[in-house]
Parts: sequence; C-alpha cells; structure tokens
Amino acid sequence: MARRLLQAMAMNDPIDSRQLNAFVSISRSGSFTAAAKELSLTQSAVSHAIKALETSVSCRIFDRLGKKMVLTLAGEQLLHHAEKILSEMDSARDSLTNLGKWGRSRLRVGASTAACQYILPAVLGDFQESYPKSLIAIQPCDVEQAMTHLRNGKIDLAVCLEPSHHTDFEFLSLFTDELMFILSPLHPWANHPSIPRAEIPTQNYVLYSRSSYMHKQVEQYFRRGGMVLNTVIELGSMEAIKELVKLGLGVSILAPWIARQEIRDGTLTARALGRRKLRRQWGILFVKGRTLDLQQETFIKLCREVTATRLFQEPLPAT
Repeated sequence: MARRLLQAMAMNDPIDSRQLNAFVSISRSGSFTAAAKELSLTQSAVSHAIKALETSVSCRIFDRLGKKMVLTLAGEQLLHHAEKILSEMDSARDSLTNLGKWGRSRLRVGASTAACQYILPAVLGDFQESYPKSLIAIQPCDVEQAMTHLRNGKIDLAVCLEPSHHTDFEFLSLFTDELMFILSPLHPWANHPSIPRAEIPTQNYVLYSRSSYMHKQVEQYFRRGGMVLNTVIELGSMEAIKELVKLGLGVSILAPWIARQEIRDGTLTARALGRRKLRRQWGILFVKGRTLDLQQETFIKLCREVTATRLFQEPLPAT
C-alpha cells in the first residue's frame, strides 16, 4: 500500500498544500469538525479536501473508528512526508518574510585569494555595522571563474584584477599595484645594486597557482623579455608562499602590500622586476547594465575606502 501511494504521488500532479493542511489537522485531532474549526473552514470543505486528496494519491488514507478518524497504513506514510513538506513551506515563508524587512537581504561576493585575505575582512567588518542582518556569502575564485559566476548569477560582485577582456562587464577601479620579486633578506639579490638579468631564469621560484590569472600575467611579462622562469613550487596560499620564501626555498613574485608586515619587520624584502614594470589594476566587477542595490553600492564604497585609507596607509620601506 505504501509503495502504491508513493508511486501515485510520483505519477500525478503535486499535491495541493491546502489538502495537506486538512489532512495533517485531521490526523492530529481525529475529527473533521475539529479540523474545520482549526482551519476556519466548513466541515464540508474539509471533507471535500480529503476526498480530493484520496483521489489524487489513489488510496484511502483514513478509516472511521466510531466517531474518530484514524490513519490507514498509507495515511501514516503520507503523514510522515506531509509534516516535512509543510514545515519546509513554513520555513520558506519565514525566510521570505525576513528578506522583506529593512536591512535583510543577501550579498554574494566573489574574490581572489589575496582579496579574501587582505581586503575583505576590513570591508565586511564595516559592512555588517551598516547591515547587521544581511546574509553575506563569499566565493573564493580567480578572475575567469568570477566572470563565469557573474554570468550564471551565482555572485553579485567580484573583487578581482581587471580582466584583459570584459565587454560584458562593468569594472570599477579600486587601486593599482606592482608585482615585484619577494626575497629572503639572506638571498644574494637582497643587497645587490642591480639584479643580474642572466640570473633571473636560473632561480628557484615559489609562485602562485599556475592556473591563476596572476601566474599568466607573470609568464607573459617574462616571455616578452625572452625568459622562462624555473618554477619549482606552486601554491594556492599567499601565506604559505611567504613562509617558504622566508626559509630561503626560493624567490616569489607578489605585490609588496601582500607582504607588508614581513617587509616592515625585515623578514622579507622586495625588489623590482626590472626597468619595465608589471602593474595591475584591481577593482569591482559586475554584469554590465545591472542596477546595483543600496547594499551593493555600500559594499563598493567601503572597498574604495578600505583600499585607499588602510591597505596603503603606511608606505613600505624603500626597495
């Protein structure tokens, strides 16, 4: 009987939620009269709802025992599912009601590893002071992944490097940085008046993930100079990269603001890649033509404030 019920439910149209409410109410009270009173309906309306439900599932769900209505085996199976369905519907209604309240919304942000670690903590701290009930979701992703997520509607904004082609997107600039060699202070280049060009391809490098947009920028930069770097270690964590460089396991190429504290305390040092600079533009990316809501505009404003006043608040030591 239970299998028959489930097969019938799968084959027919979705069950009417009003029929389920009537069914659950009768299951609890054992009475059409009590259920009608609870639901503010006539007894005839409740009776009609149950008859329609039994027709829909193609089996009897109640037996009459004296004056009391009792569940059949099929009714017991249906009750198990009906209570879950109605509970989920109540939860959905509550969630939508909360979203309608002032300040209750969601913000979905895609961000590179560097932005997640060094920019977003301060931005989101300020953002939650303005919107304490806003639901925030952070999606770590590289530039190309961010564009895919934006196209698919999985995120609202992305904090990332400016892509080379972004005709489908708006890009609001935040700041410009420069990639440099990051070294242990014990490395021979640390105190060398100029880095010998011939030595650059021979070094061991600790670089960010090969699949990343940043890695592609580095490769293109040195390829234009006729060089290929000898990469021995690739990592997806800026913190791990800095620790390996401190240990003298290689040279890295990062923006100095990512190693600001280490450069300041002398555990790392930064040197220019050469006369030709490798500069990058950071900003906020979103789908072109999209109207931003107040919370998204606030987030962008805070990103600008944090990067302008905190990220580069103190100058780095001379490199």
